[in-house]
Amino acid sequence: MIRRYRMALLLLSVSLAAKPLSAQSIADTTIHQRTNWKKIAVMPSVMIGAGLVSMTDNEVFDRFEIEEERNEHLPRFRTHVDDYLQYAPIVAVYGLNALGVKGEHDFANRTVLLIKSELIMAALVLPLKKLTAVPRPDTGSPTSFPSGHTAQAFAAATFLHKEYGKEHPLYSILGYTTATGIGVLRVLNNRHWMSDVLAGAGIGILSTNLAYLTHQYKWGKHHKHLSGATIVPSYGQKAMGLYVSIPIH
Repeated sequence: MIRRYRMALLLLSVSLAAKPLSAQSIADTTIHQRTNWKKIAVMPSVMIGAGLVSMTDNEVFDRFEIEEERNEHLPRFRTHVDDYLQYAPIVAVYGLNALGVKGEHDFANRTVLLIKSELIMAALVLPLKKLTAVPRPDTGSPTSFPSGHTAQAFAAATFLHKEYGKEHPLYSILGYTTATGIGVLRVLNNRHWMSDVLAGAGIGILSTNLAYLTHQYKWGKHHKHLSGATIVPSYGQKAMGLYVSIPIH
């Protein structure tokens, strides 16, 4: 199964521009790009790492202990609100724009960024579910890790943060609070382990960060050029992956 569903994650291709470059300019650009990549990867790595730790047999952060607490105190808890709230930050972005609250980007670039983040998230979440085949706590279906609802919620919250967080920090707080609530509800609904939720949150944040970092702003007006890199989801025989190109110029 691992061979069948192998995912080519972050296949990097570095392209050099045709014009001659000084060693110093190449070094400066490379350091800047490495800083950007490290910046967007720190928090997702911490969250995904915490999720992996909770899957191990330890006395500090054990997913089974959290599950036992849930079953003891809220065994009958059920709600479907998380099925809808996961998209709330996206609705908020377009709603605010419709009300005249200017965001970071115009409609065309904003929409392309959203689509890219959704594609990246799907290219990470779906193969991981197949690869890991972790049983869900309620039905035993081998599709538990990572949590798709949580990944969606945090990707959407990061989208809201990127568009409005700089000028309106309260929107970022509300977005991430909503996303955190989705993660909690997935555990309380007994649909996911805590490890699934933590990993899903990390993947969601990473997906939107990658979309913004690699966006080239070819659609409509733009505010600033963040990177010349591109990222494209790839699909093979029942396998999904990502192709990333980072030009240095």
